[in-house]
Amino acid sequence: MENFQLGPFTVPRLFVGLWQLSSNAWGTAPVSRIRAEMKRHVDEGYIAFADHYGSAEILFGEFRENLAEPARVVGATKWCVFKQTTPTRAVVEAAIKERLDRMRGVSVDLLQFHWQDYSDKGYLEALRHLKDLQAEGFIKAIGLCNFDSIRTDEICTQLGPGAIVSNQVQFSLIDTRPLHGMAHVCEKHGVKLLTYGTLCGGFLADEWLGKPEPGAYQVSMTPSQRKYIHYSPTDVLKYLDMIIKAWGSWPLFQSLLSVLRAIADRHGNVGIANVATRWVLEHSFVGAVIIGTRLGISAHTSDNHRVFNFNLTAEDHQNIDAILDQSNSRKLITSVGDCGAEYR
Repeated sequence: MENFQLGPFTVPRLFVGLWQLSSNAWGTAPVSRIRAEMKRHVDEGYIAFADHYGSAEILFGEFRENLAEPARVVGATKWCVFKQTTPTRAVVEAAIKERLDRMRGVSVDLLQFHWQDYSDKGYLEALRHLKDLQAEGFIKAIGLCNFDSIRTDEICTQLGPGAIVSNQVQFSLIDTRPLHGMAHVCEKHGVKLLTYGTLCGGFLADEWLGKPEPGAYQVSMTPSQRKYIHYSPTDVLKYLDMIIKAWGSWPLFQSLLSVLRAIADRHGNVGIANVATRWVLEHSFVGAVIIGTRLGISAHTSDNHRVFNFNLTAEDHQNIDAILDQSNSRKLITSVGDCGAEYR
């Protein structure tokens, strides 16, 4: 397992994403089985868990509390401000207390902060309060979630060196927006990206090679997969998300899968998903990839671990670039906006 330094923590470069606990649409499992799966992940070295959706914080907190070495396991959660809010000290402290109550802790390991309205500079005040709470021991590290390059640079400059350790954004072979601006900001301030959507909801996998284009509301598709295949500029979220049709076309996507499969064959016992993940991890500004996990439903820990068994060669990168050059990959930064714009 490759590790990296995230504030005071040494953590794996693969995080366990808990967002799939937010809805029965991904499948359901008894709480006992979910906890057993969390334990198995930890035993196999996956000691970092991320996201606060649904009951995720509660389940994680109860699980970690009963471990023999709870401090060994790191939990990354969020405080998201979507509505107009005056971020007084009391408001910020209440948000952190809620996280602590749900996660049964005395301090939040990594608090990832999201602020919806950039025109309201209250996010700077909120972050200063978070920094104070960190100094008082209630937070161990502060990160951002879906902030763009301009605001990330502004925040890191205002708060000072080392104040922000991470930014959670979407990054994949389909959505390469972090390469335009965000990479420079991360290198400048020592910030690491925690990336999601790296497998495009499971589309960047062997099971989709050679398959016909699915319908947007095909019954067998998960919510994550619908997110990446369906494109609706008039959606209430402005853009439902970075998706395959905005990137190019299904035939071009199939060409990408074919190239990734050929690369995987050159490296032995690895799959398309491993190659897609490795491509993201080989960017120096990326700390970890967050893999969404259907705990108790399906498990891919052994498959995921293969991402650490190889490195991409110059030939591999050339083959991938040849496909990306045919796509709209480099145009997404202008058609959709910088990192996180799809949620604003």
